[in-house]
Amino acid sequence: AKDYELRQYEMAKWVSTVIRGETQKEAMRQGFWKLFHYIQGKNEKEMKIDMTVPVTCLIKSGCTDFKVSFFVPFEHQDSPPQPTDSDVFIEERKAAAIFVRSFGGFASPEKYAEEAEVLARILRNRGQPFHEDFFYTAGYDSPFKLFNRHNEVWYFKK
Repeated sequence: AKDYELRQYEMAKWVSTVIRGETQKEAMRQGFWKLFHYIQGKNEKEMKIDMTVPVTCLIKSGCTDFKVSFFVPFEHQDSPPQPTDSDVFIEERKAAAIFVRSFGGFASPEKYAEEAEVLARILRNRGQPFHEDFFYTAGYDSPFKLFNRHNEVWYFKK
C-alpha cells in the first residue's frame, strides 16, 4: 500500500537493554549508550562490533519501560559475544510479519506516536489484524545526518 508496507522478518538476534521509569527520549539516550558500550567492546570477548541499523525502541501502551535494541550484525548472529553489563542482554526475536510506516525528518517521541496512530488507524480501516498494545520505533540515521533521514514505526501482524 502507498501509506505502509508489510514485511516478513526472519528470526534474528538483537542486543537490548530495558530502561525503566524515564521519558522515552531519556530512555533512548541511556539505552543507546549502554548498547554502544557493548559494541565498543564491553562484552565477554572484548570485541568491537560494527554499529548496525535500525536502532529500535519497544513502546508498550501505558508502560514507562522502554526496550532499546541494536540489530546484531549478520557475522555475529550465530554466536554474539555475551554482554558484561548485567543490564544488557541478547534476545532472539522470532520471525514475524510486520506492518511498517516510514517517515523522514528528525523523529521525536511525539512524532513516532503520531505516525504509529496513523498506521494503526489505516490498519483498522483496512481490517488488518495487528497487536495494538505495543509498537516499535526504528531509527536508521546517525544524529549527525541532516537530510534524507529514515524512520519507521512497526506493528506486528496477528
